Amino acid sequence: MQGDRSKILIESIKRLLRRNATPHLRKIVNKTHAADLSVVFPSLSLSNQHKLFDMIEDIAQKGVLFSELDEDMLLDFIEGIELDEIVQILENMAADDVADMVGKLPEEKSAAILEKMKKEGSEEVEDLLRYGDDTAGGIMVPDFIALKHDVTAKNAIESLQKEHCDVEMPFYLYVVDEYGRMVGVCSLRQLVVVPPDTQLKDFMSTDVFSVQTDMDQEEVAKLVARYDILAVPVVNRTNELVGIVTVDDVIDIFREEATEDFLKMAGAGGEFIETKSVFKSTKIRLPWLFASCIGGIIAFFIIGGFEKSLTKFTYLAAFIPVIMGMGGNIGTQSSTIVVRGLATGLLHIRDIWSVMLKELAIGFILGVVYATLIGTVAHLQYSSPSAAISVGLAVVCSMCVAALVGSMVPMLMAGINIDPAVATGPLVTTSIDIISVFCYFQIASILLGI
Repeated sequence: MQGDRSKILIESIKRLLRRNATPHLRKIVNKTHAADLSVVFPSLSLSNQHKLFDMIEDIAQKGVLFSELDEDMLLDFIEGIELDEIVQILENMAADDVADMVGKLPEEKSAAILEKMKKEGSEEVEDLLRYGDDTAGGIMVPDFIALKHDVTAKNAIESLQKEHCDVEMPFYLYVVDEYGRMVGVCSLRQLVVVPPDTQLKDFMSTDVFSVQTDMDQEEVAKLVARYDILAVPVVNRTNELVGIVTVDDVIDIFREEATEDFLKMAGAGGEFIETKSVFKSTKIRLPWLFASCIGGIIAFFIIGGFEKSLTKFTYLAAFIPVIMGMGGNIGTQSSTIVVRGLATGLLHIRDIWSVMLKELAIGFILGVVYATLIGTVAHLQYSSPSAAISVGLAVVCSMCVAALVGSMVPMLMAGINIDPAVATGPLVTTSIDIISVFCYFQIASILLGI
């Protein structure tokens, strides 16, 4: 449904641009959310992108559009905008979004922007830029509600109305001591149901889930998802409250991490983006395919080593694709399941033996089923029980080894702090192909007496 809506929007805007129907185009642009416009931009030329951008009347929507554009498109697009206009837009954006955007720009451009921004806003952005991009400090919002523990509920509500009306996430009120260290949290609901003269320390919750500034963003997202909270406070090493990570940022994190894992699992690199140029896309994917190339060369030499067997029993070659394919498929399935389990916290390194044994059992059962099927086909086609048994045993071996490797490699890589998603690409499938071919010809050589 959303895809159809985006398609209609893209076609409508393209048609109006061709007709130069500016009044109608302006109406559509200002009635459409900037997040939806960002879907249209990749389909337009740079000049038409700027034409649409200039039609947006709400400066906040321009900021949203900046946030939604991918890095490559943003860098090209922003070159055609005056520095003063960029600064004006950024000053109306959340500090964490500004930090993300400024961090993507060339150093000279970002320095010029920060110099032109108001002192308070630029200081907030510079503080955020000190932290790593993928840490809690890098994605946190420095605007939050924090009051002293001896403030009454009545005074807290008055403070919300007068001083904190523009805070992005007003659902939680964080309680701090005289040194700014977080001691508790209370919700808006608690604030309005207690007697007005009750102090925050008397009804606040002291069981607060917090994260430190250097925690990885994926761990932060898992924490928010696990405890179903709308925001998680970020503290420094002295437990001083410095910001919050909101649920909208968590959604973005899950999307980014899932995209990155899918790309790595496909062997397309963790940073591959559809809008990158042909050269950049090729450069990113080239190293990932090197493992497949090496594996293919090794498999070539293995098959070449059994040239006599193939000369005498040429039909053996017919079953190489199915044996390699079955092994590769179950290996990818096992590694995908394990990587997903590690990413969501359902599996841990300590579970390595139980996971491997389980996947091995599954591989064996599936291997027996498909060995029977493929072996039967081989017997019916070539009337050779030895060939049928050779193919059947090779399928069992291939699928068992594939399930074992597919589950073991991601667990081992996670154990040595290497992203397990990397293991599900060419590394696993290539190693399985090599082992499958070797086992197949070894079994066939023994059973056929070659």
